[in-house]
Amino acid sequence: MQFNHDELMLMMLYNTGTRQGLVRELRLMQCYLAPDEAALRELSERVIEKLKLLTDAAFDKVEFPLD
Repeated sequence: MQFNHDELMLMMLYNTGTRQGLVRELRLMQCYLAPDEAALRELSERVIEKLKLLTDAAFDKVEFPLD
């Protein structure tokens, strides 16, 4: 599974250490988005859909950028 830079940065910000925890935090964050934050909602939905396709073992191997 390939994540682009924006997806990885979002994942890094909300990462709890587990795939399921990250999905939960992204869903919670979506509850606070304003209507004009459609791009962030779309990005988070895309990340959630990709995370659903990953196994926990594959998630553990995801490398986050250091910049």
